Amino acid sequence: YVGVGDGGGAGDTAGNAQNTDTLLGKILRIDPAGAALGTPYAIPADNPFAKKGGYRPEIYALGMRNPWGLAFDSQNRLWCADVGQDLWEEINRITSGGNYGWSYREGTKPFPKRTDAAPEGTVFIDPIHEYNHAAGLSITGGFVYTGSKVPELKNRYIYGDYRFGTVWA
Repeated sequence: YVGVGDGGGAGDTAGNAQNTDTLLGKILRIDPAGAALGTPYAIPADNPFAKKGGYRPEIYALGMRNPWGLAFDSQNRLWCADVGQDLWEEINRITSGGNYGWSYREGTKPFPKRTDAAPEGTVFIDPIHEYNHAAGLSITGGFVYTGSKVPELKNRYIYGDYRFGTVWA
């Protein structure tokens, strides 16, 4: 699993995060161990777009701005912190084939610099949690704590904010 940012340019001006023909702005799933001779990696057969035309087969999920920290929990759920641009930082639980909305929205809110509407029928997955830039400016992904030494944190996602140095669960 590889988190790839949208390629820069404020507001995803190239539209990479929603473009299914580029790897930018996505969570990718590849198999380096299964690579054929002369290829850097294989595509897992059960990738959501492995056999769907119009999509790069490496794409596992799309609509990411700057995924920063991927982590699986004990239930094999994939968590991802996505660094926002202007107003919102977000935590997502990534699902196969999911679309997390960037750059039509930032967190659960419409992204004000994007004036066109998402294509009809597009479904976005809401973040598990979001916080605005009054609380922090650059989410740094974490992990789900499963230990026993701090019972209050058991099964909670622990993450921080790079800019403010704050840690939350």
